[in-house]
Amino acid sequence: NIAPIKNTSLKPEYTFDSFIEGHSNRFARGGAVAIAEDPKGTGYNPFTIYGDTGLGKTHLVQAIGNYALQKNSNLRVHYVSGEQFTSQFIHSIQENRVHCFSNFYRQIDLLIVDDVQFLSGKEKTQEEFFHIFNELHQTGKKIILCADRPPSAITGIQERLLSRFQWGLSADIQPPELETRIAILQHKAVKMGVSLRLEVLEFVAERIRANIRQLEGALHKLSAYARHHSQDVDINTAKGILQDLMEDSQVRLEIEDIQRCVAQFYGIEPELLSAKTRKREAVTARHLAMYFSKQLTSHSLKSIGNRFGGRDHSTVIHACKTIENRMEMEIAFRDEITIARERLERYTPGRSVRQG
Repeated sequence: NIAPIKNTSLKPEYTFDSFIEGHSNRFARGGAVAIAEDPKGTGYNPFTIYGDTGLGKTHLVQAIGNYALQKNSNLRVHYVSGEQFTSQFIHSIQENRVHCFSNFYRQIDLLIVDDVQFLSGKEKTQEEFFHIFNELHQTGKKIILCADRPPSAITGIQERLLSRFQWGLSADIQPPELETRIAILQHKAVKMGVSLRLEVLEFVAERIRANIRQLEGALHKLSAYARHHSQDVDINTAKGILQDLMEDSQVRLEIEDIQRCVAQFYGIEPELLSAKTRKREAVTARHLAMYFSKQLTSHSLKSIGNRFGGRDHSTVIHACKTIENRMEMEIAFRDEITIARERLERYTPGRSVRQG
């Protein structure tokens, strides 16, 4: 007999209330809330959240489990990483208790598997997970997956399992935009009990763009300094305290780099991004290049517009909103943007980054 699951491995602090919403994660959060509200519903199964490290994926999938348990304490919820699942399976083989391992996972109502890409190349583990997945799916149990890339881009996974990963809904989390980064810092500062000037938080948010963990690291350093020295932290002090972090996290891209990279990605000439043409692909590329320029450089909206054929700041705002709206509505476009951003972050002038 298998006892009901008591230890869910969920961290209670990971809730929807403590998750800061922005354009970069709104679609993923919306899907997560829908599942948490009705974990036994038939839609979105599996539900996959993907994105780079440190963007809040683990927070969001654990928030699903915590909320679902809050609504129904009898629900059998279990959170496990791909590495833990693999380790447990290997141990069950060594102890000749594979049947116990399998029975444990087949009784779960809501299974959350983080870093599922860790199963890559592990054929026996994939085989076991395939059968567990089928059993849960066929009996209407919910499966939540978390990965560092879109399901279609995970290599070393059996085709039949990979196809199942794509049955439900996939939602990505992008690096947070400036406003969201500021909101995250404000929220975490309150939680830490530290008072920092808004201008200091804005300074940090403008210069640390990569992920939330780096923002937290910066905040911890500022908080420690303020408490140890019993003094207010101004921008000049923050610059000194965070110099190493700033150097490590600063994205060293210029608008011209972004224009060349995006143009290569779409297979067009960079000059078209500044031209008056309304060809669909050129317009999409121009909008995306403006969006990345706002996200990844410190240039003002006016300066960005000037680099795109003398367009004004309102055109840049419109371009960014167009990209954000399409990312919320079109799964294929979100995947396209994810790939484009990955290639941009690895971009070296002269190297091709075209699609495909």
